[in-house]
Amino acid sequence: MAEANLQEINDFLIELAKKAGSMIISANPSTVDTKKNSSDLVTETDKAVEDLISSSLKAAYPDYSFLGEESATSGRLTPAPTFIVDPIDGTTNFVHAHPYVSISMAFAHKQRALVGVVYNPFTQHLYSAIRGNGAFLTAPGIPKSHPPTNISSMSDADVGKYKVEATYERRRLPIRLPPPPLSDLSQAIVAVEWGNERSGSNWQCKTATFAALAGDSSTNGAMVHSIRSLGSAALNLCAVARGDIDVYWEGGCWAWDVAAGWVVLEEAGGTVVGGNKGEWEPKVDCRRYLAVRAGAGKEIVEEFWSKVKGKLEYEDTD
Repeated sequence: MAEANLQEINDFLIELAKKAGSMIISANPSTVDTKKNSSDLVTETDKAVEDLISSSLKAAYPDYSFLGEESATSGRLTPAPTFIVDPIDGTTNFVHAHPYVSISMAFAHKQRALVGVVYNPFTQHLYSAIRGNGAFLTAPGIPKSHPPTNISSMSDADVGKYKVEATYERRRLPIRLPPPPLSDLSQAIVAVEWGNERSGSNWQCKTATFAALAGDSSTNGAMVHSIRSLGSAALNLCAVARGDIDVYWEGGCWAWDVAAGWVVLEEAGGTVVGGNKGEWEPKVDCRRYLAVRAGAGKEIVEEFWSKVKGKLEYEDTD
């Protein structure tokens, strides 16, 4: 098999993300089903978008494997060249018309993600990265129009002839360069997610850890600036890549939730380790993750691990 052309794959995924995004913003999620429980939702749009993506990828790259949320029978990633896709990351947000939603697509080989594309069709924020080439955000800038200066004296019909056109800006990540240092968690905004397990040991670990992050020194808490729970793992990782979220701790999601954002974050100078203490070299499909932005070093990782109350353990992991 010929070596993968990563730039070609990146460009293809970007165009595919835009097509899928058009489907999402024009959809009305009227049919909502549940998977595991009432907090684990899927819509007909999730399935339709994955069908579009999988058929397009199989036509263009018939020799590569495909791992998608809606069609996967296992969350395991093999060493084969593989596209890893979440058609709608943030389905609950999508159902509630909250625009923190993304299409997440990655290309991996030998169980390492090499290309990542994350696209929020509602904000038109496009994140992309290729290993070794940096990470970028392409987003609308200030709208530009060219109406005449005497617009107040024109008729409505004439005014309507002039278009307001959004320009798009491509920026290297992180946004702030050099990234400011992060001395300890008390200076951090931390992203977490509740997940769809609402009982058991993982739930207890999460809720106790959330309290430890938020609590003050009298309870040996980290007293972080604040905690955010925004509903899309891929966009959370991209927010850490941008630098406006300092740390993101996750347990229970899958390779299709994190693979693309992982590439974006690492190419923006950030780090991904495991969600449990001592997991310095996590696998993409390990289902527990700790992401820190550029400028936050090993000390932040170790401080965070010291606040984790218990151990995250999930099926389909080592």
